[in-house]
Amino acid sequence: MLLPEQTVILTNSADEARAIGTDWLRAYLALPNYAKNLLRTGFSSDDLAQVSDRLFDAIIAWGDEEAVMRRVAEHQAAGADHVCVQVLLADQTAFPREQWRRLAAACNA
Repeated sequence: MLLPEQTVILTNSADEARAIGTDWLRAYLALPNYAKNLLRTGFSSDDLAQVSDRLFDAIIAWGDEEAVMRRVAEHQAAGADHVCVQVLLADQTAFPREQWRRLAAACNA
């Protein structure tokens, strides 16, 4: 079984997506195992230090429901049996019920 996780932010604004996701992503980049894996897959030390747009867009799917579902479909086309979707919000203590409902509707469309 292949079960990747995909972090998503439902916004069409690149600035808003980066404002929501950059600090979250920095927490992962501080973990040596994550940073080393990203370096091994072709990202540079500068990508990690600056949280480059290229790195951000590779790790976090952002946009509308259709954009997120395209990323999920990419995982499935690569052999994923299931894709766990983690929704990030500006208030990371909030429960993303509305966003999960929107994505569920997109899955069933």
